[in-house]
Amino acid sequence: MIALVPGYLLDELKALAKEKKIDAHLEPYLDEDGAPDPALLDQADAVLRWARGRRFSDLVNRGANVRWLHTESAGVDMVLTEKVRAKKGLIVTDSGPAYEIAISEFVLAWMLMVSRRLPDFISNQRSKVWKPLVQQELYGQTVGVIGLGPIGRGVAQRCKAFGMNTLGFRKTDSSVDGVDQVFTSEAGFRELLEKSDFLVIAAALTRETKRLIGPKELALMKPNSWIVNIARGSIIDETALLSALQRKVIAGACLDVFEKEPLPESHPFWEMSNVFIAPHTSSGWSDNLYKRAKSIFIENLDFLSKGLPLKNVVNQERGY
Repeated sequence: MIALVPGYLLDELKALAKEKKIDAHLEPYLDEDGAPDPALLDQADAVLRWARGRRFSDLVNRGANVRWLHTESAGVDMVLTEKVRAKKGLIVTDSGPAYEIAISEFVLAWMLMVSRRLPDFISNQRSKVWKPLVQQELYGQTVGVIGLGPIGRGVAQRCKAFGMNTLGFRKTDSSVDGVDQVFTSEAGFRELLEKSDFLVIAAALTRETKRLIGPKELALMKPNSWIVNIARGSIIDETALLSALQRKVIAGACLDVFEKEPLPESHPFWEMSNVFIAPHTSSGWSDNLYKRAKSIFIENLDFLSKGLPLKNVVNQERGY
């Protein structure tokens, strides 16, 4: 069995595969400028996409025997290209569980920052102003999480550890550890919006979730509520969000993702005191995160070599 992997990861992944005694050969490809040996491409069973790589789609399309594509990302909206979707029998897997810790911690950091008014303290320190401020506790507040995959579940569980009330919205009606109440209906979605002090967007970008949060949804939220988006920018109607923030329909937004990235310098979000911005980096690109992502790939490589079912299989029709 042959798996094509980015050249800069070859030695490390080979060592991991050897340690696990996996019966597979790892061969390199250059992410942008080069191609693997044509003979290897013809024989390849699998392709690994890593860190925003773009050549994976062409390799999957040209590799007649490629039957598995793995991406180190959690989201797959940019991975399910026409060429990938057209490949009959192709299994696509993602690295969603690798991101749970990193992104969940980032969400909690933002929530604590807002509730404990850390930006105000930092500003006062720079101005040498000694001024105690009234703050809010996370304890007892309600967080609504849209999307209960690994990242959404991780957010809910950590919020629960802070004594928060946790609500979740997903398609399937099943209980989730750390979530007090799971909603699946349109009425439940409205209830979640009405009750949430913090609304965390952790859903995949699909036809159903594009612009899921628009003027009507924002109008249902509390005036003191905050939106935290660590999923995809297009899940929120940014024009509607900008208007809601300017009119104080909601209190503020913590945004790691945007409809257009990088966020244009002319965008009003940059200058707004009730908006906090991160450059699509809530994962932190930490060493531990990438170790977990590599472990997921190696584990699935072992399963594929043994003919066992793979983990984190993407439903290509649903888009997650």
